[in-house]
Amino acid sequence: MGHREQLMIGAKRCMEELGYARTTSRDLAAAANVPLGSINYHYGSKDSLLNAALLEIVKEWGEKAVRSSSVGEAAGQDAQQRLERMWAQVIESVSANRPMQVASIEAFAQAERSSEVRDQIAAAYEKSRPELAAQLHGFDETYDEETARAVGSVHMALIAGLSMQWLIDPDHAPTAQQVAAGLRAIARNFEDN
Repeated sequence: MGHREQLMIGAKRCMEELGYARTTSRDLAAAANVPLGSINYHYGSKDSLLNAALLEIVKEWGEKAVRSSSVGEAAGQDAQQRLERMWAQVIESVSANRPMQVASIEAFAQAERSSEVRDQIAAAYEKSRPELAAQLHGFDETYDEETARAVGSVHMALIAGLSMQWLIDPDHAPTAQQVAAGLRAIARNFEDN
């Protein structure tokens, strides 16, 4: 395994153990067991390495949360069952990976001060919107692109909001079934008007 890969593994470990904001270049080099100069050589800066690790963590987390809820892998389940299963996996993931979730939130806050972080996160969000719509509802290129993007955006907002509630107040955060009940009530309200 090369220094680049070792640095990525070390960066993920540092984010979990120390958080984004408290991780230093020395911490990263020590966690990866590589010379300090390897960070700049392979990633350009400590922040670029942490940003790359953050994006990889978020991508892995998102894929895990959505994977078994996708239309193709949830044969025999209706949309509500697939979505409830995805939200239950989001809740389980937040509970099981709390340090990583907190580190991700710390890193997202850096977007305000770093156009590089903001651009990378924005690009990942833009890519994920239609993917979520396709995975969860079967929307593909035959569907209206704007509608698929809107559906994916709503799911992203739900996932982010649900994650935050479970991080801040797990005793009062909604269950997957409560999220589904709330969405059904909202949908009925739209239909009634």
